[in-house]
Amino acid sequence: MAERAQPRVYSIAAHRGFADALVAGLVPRYANPELGLAGLTLLVPSSRARRAISEAFIRHAGETGRPGLLMPRMAVVGDLDLDETLGPLLDPLGAADIPPAIDPQRRLFELAKLLSSVMGERAPKGATLLRLAREAGATMDRLLVENVDPSDLLDEAVTGIYPDLSDHWQNSLRDFSTVQLLWKQELARKGLLDAAARRNGLFEWAARRWKDDPPDTPIVAAGVTSAAPSLAKLLRVIANLENGAVILPDFDLTMPQAVWEELGRAGAAPEPGDTPFARDDAVTHPQYHLKLLLNRMGVAREEVQPWHRKGLAAAPPERSHAIGSLFLPPEASKSWVDLPAEKRRLSGVRILTCANPEEEAQAIALLIREALEVPEKRVAVVTPDRALARRVVHHLDRWNIAADDSAGRPLSQTPAGRLLLLLAEVMADKAPPVPLMALLAHPLVDGGMERGVWLRQLRRVERELRGPRRAGGLKPIGEIAGRLAEQHARSGEWFALVEGALDPLLSLSDRSHVSLAELLDMLAATGEALCGEKLWAKEDGRALAAFVEGFRLHAREADFALAPGDAAIALRDAMDQVAVRPPYGGHARVQILGLLESRMTRAEPVICAGLNEGVWPTRGGVDALLAPPVLRALGIPGADFRIGLSAHDLGGAMGAPEVVLSRSERDEAGPAIPSRFLLRVQALLGEMLDRYEEKDAVELARAMTRAPATERYPRPGPDPSPEQRDVDISATALDRLLGDPYQFYAGKIMGLSDLDVLDAEPSALWQGNVAHTILQRWHEAREQDDTAPLAPIMAAVLDEENADPLMRGLWQPRLEAALRWVEHKVESYKDRRVLAVEKEGRMTFEGVQVHGRADRIDRLEDGGLAIIDYKTGKPPSAAMVEQGFALQLGILGLIAEKGGFDGLSGDPEGYEYWSLGKAKDDNPFGFGYIEVPLKVGRKTSGVLPEDFLPLTANKLALAIGRFINGRDPFTARENPDYPAYDTYDQLMRLDEWIAHQDGGDER
Repeated sequence: MAERAQPRVYSIAAHRGFADALVAGLVPRYANPELGLAGLTLLVPSSRARRAISEAFIRHAGETGRPGLLMPRMAVVGDLDLDETLGPLLDPLGAADIPPAIDPQRRLFELAKLLSSVMGERAPKGATLLRLAREAGATMDRLLVENVDPSDLLDEAVTGIYPDLSDHWQNSLRDFSTVQLLWKQELARKGLLDAAARRNGLFEWAARRWKDDPPDTPIVAAGVTSAAPSLAKLLRVIANLENGAVILPDFDLTMPQAVWEELGRAGAAPEPGDTPFARDDAVTHPQYHLKLLLNRMGVAREEVQPWHRKGLAAAPPERSHAIGSLFLPPEASKSWVDLPAEKRRLSGVRILTCANPEEEAQAIALLIREALEVPEKRVAVVTPDRALARRVVHHLDRWNIAADDSAGRPLSQTPAGRLLLLLAEVMADKAPPVPLMALLAHPLVDGGMERGVWLRQLRRVERELRGPRRAGGLKPIGEIAGRLAEQHARSGEWFALVEGALDPLLSLSDRSHVSLAELLDMLAATGEALCGEKLWAKEDGRALAAFVEGFRLHAREADFALAPGDAAIALRDAMDQVAVRPPYGGHARVQILGLLESRMTRAEPVICAGLNEGVWPTRGGVDALLAPPVLRALGIPGADFRIGLSAHDLGGAMGAPEVVLSRSERDEAGPAIPSRFLLRVQALLGEMLDRYEEKDAVELARAMTRAPATERYPRPGPDPSPEQRDVDISATALDRLLGDPYQFYAGKIMGLSDLDVLDAEPSALWQGNVAHTILQRWHEAREQDDTAPLAPIMAAVLDEENADPLMRGLWQPRLEAALRWVEHKVESYKDRRVLAVEKEGRMTFEGVQVHGRADRIDRLEDGGLAIIDYKTGKPPSAAMVEQGFALQLGILGLIAEKGGFDGLSGDPEGYEYWSLGKAKDDNPFGFGYIEVPLKVGRKTSGVLPEDFLPLTANKLALAIGRFINGRDPFTARENPDYPAYDTYDQLMRLDEWIAHQDGGDER
């Protein structure tokens, strides 16, 4: 079959709808009455495009009333198994001289080994080395797609700019060039090729074969826009075939020639020796990559013809003209000033602006639901923001609309993948509390027990584990489970299952390095022990199984080892490359697509979401290994080239009859900048912008999340019954009764207390308890031996607490210095002695039991008592006592005065706070000082010592008379001067009423 002199290249305008217009033209042109389109071969860019065209064939058959049609053979040109998908036309036996492709995972480990060898001592280790190998592989593929040989890195065009590069880029270029040459030799030795090189070889082989022996059946390349040189040559051959054609999507045939020239060189160097890409090329323009493709095909723009059919969901032709005006390059965009209103009009396009991503997702879900009310209407959401896509899916689920995100999720974010990463995190740090509890509470984990029983035991252990982190390993869990087993028999069984599953894995964390293959074996075995077969059951489990098998095989072949702490990072990086797509079964008329998946898809409406800078388009990055001047010298487009592809995707989506462009004004990081594409739309519309804004969906979304109108919540003032008020009072509770009665009510009467968080910072309460325990044991030891040292007792108490080594290393030196000050101070006393420590006392006051614990009571020289309270932080001041707060020592003094401390007699005369904080004087230990909260010495304000107990008695009588024996309400934040804790702020709904207070009263 002879070739044509004139290449057959067509363009389907954006407003026509590519897939439906393509099918509408292919059927009458190539259909056979008996065989249908079985003789036609379609080359398509992606698997999603193949599905979109298949669906278009089905719609066309339904529209025309055909009972059925044999569809063409479709081959994906981006498929690694290209020779198999093309079947007889690209017979694998005929291409047997093209070596097979190396497995991507195997290549990763081989490149890591080469990088380590080439870089020597500069080479990173473990997960960082794998990350560098992955970046090297991506750069190599970029060169291979452009047919750049490793030897080209040594050409004069590159070596000439080498001296002008910074040291970083010079080292990177030198290392990468060496690795490239060694890698090419290694592949030749093994008889393999990189996947991209093999694909190039198959394209070149097919081009030669079809040129020398044109096939008898028609071949059409539809929607292929990749400008890879090998593919461009193949497309030229197809365009020259008698029964061949190349059909481009959204190629602008109406663009003025001056604008076409302004796009730049696009691969066509004007003079020999010039680079094919100039610095001022408009690589961000949506038509730039199509100009590059035509240049590499050797096809003039004038040779591209318009496609003769339109699709079922075609928009008015004016839409394509508006899209062309929208993306004009800088100089040409000056013509906007003279554009008449009819050229600016984008009928059918709406702009949706929301406050935040949650509101945006809600508004999009409402638009989808509205569209589905129309029978047979299809709706598509196109966004590169996967988090936004997941939000939309969840909102739709509330209305029982099952929508699948066809772009999928990274394996690391699926339940099965997350479990594997949690296992690696638990292993890396010897079972720290947060990842350990997250692992054991994972939805797939039950250890073989009934799920409810498993969770009940876990919650009991988790509650006891809360607080400052303890030393690693399962020992703290075992101790807690052992105590719980006395009351709950199954707690012991639960811990036995946990220990049996995790012990072998945790043993790996003691090594400096561990084989990655051995680690994956252990992770898989531990996962099965905790989850059973559920781990591998669903689509994410099957993807995880395939990942583990491949990664483990090639890690074992490469004998790759890494530090246990790097395992989670290495696995997460690798799993992020694996997309898990949901099985089919979602709503037939709803599609949620990424940019790649959206190409060729047509719906009404199409919602283009996430139009913020950095999202759509994504931020252009610099190649990690090759400097931009090196890439230009090699004839490779810069990083901004992808912005042009994003613009082309948006232009194609905007060809739909009904389009919504949405963005949020803020994201998780703060205020967001509108996409440059959206700003162009707004600028093009000018004063007509208001009529294109979508406001109804935004208002409805806000109404759905707005709290219902209610009366203003008043300041809480609960009034419990006399029976409920009949409670005792501790020495520390008087402050709360007088300053914030609601706190006393919530804690003492309602019995509510705050839960510590897991892996908490060492709280003041915990530090105080530890310090008190140490001092108590030391004082008790001194009763037997005056020279008993304090340091061994401190070490023993911290060992009992099983304190985390890091926390212990940071806090223990400060504590030790302060305790040595206490030791020195006590041992230096000549006129007083320690009488009691941690002494409980109680009394009856106004008919109410009052109790307290004195940290220490000393006997003074004259027989009086000194009441001492230890503080790990800043003690209360004399000013606070004068205001009627911080009366703890006064209550203890009243108890001592009434003989409430068994076995102790004497009048209270001294009141001291011993702080373990940073010293205020010339303390040689650096920590520790004594504070007397009364008007003594040089103090000019405060309460005199002789007035302290009467003041305390009056305040205590007032509190008991009002709240215990009386009926005053327990008003929240009654005294604004009281330095309240925030434990019960949420319970009292503080934020709902505090702003309406003026001086403590409602306005």
